[in-house]
Amino acid sequence: QVQLVESGGGLVQAGGSLRLSCAASGRVFVLTTMGWYRQAPGKQRELVARITRAGSTNYADSVKGRFTISRDNAKNTMYLQMNSLKPEDTAVYYCNAPDAVSGRDYWGQGTQVTVSS
Repeated sequence: QVQLVESGGGLVQAGGSLRLSCAASGRVFVLTTMGWYRQAPGKQRELVARITRAGSTNYADSVKGRFTISRDNAKNTMYLQMNSLKPEDTAVYYCNAPDAVSGRDYWGQGTQVTVSS
């Protein structure tokens, strides 16, 4: 089993910044790629960014140049630095990590990010 716990969400004005964290515990050795997803009210959950254990990244077009994903493998923690936030970034942000052995998807409980205009 793997547990993922997000933190760092909150309310911020447009143009502001937030940093999300996702701490993994349990069988963390099965985790390779980790990612951030978000879900706005009435919309489907969408990928925001992903990062491999080696540090390769990819981003949704809507956040490129504004968000930066990173991870500290020694601390089993992943981060999402969000700059130049826009009201359309408002959503619940979820940490995701697929189990490379079993294929099972692990999800955190989510953290709310609200950007006011």
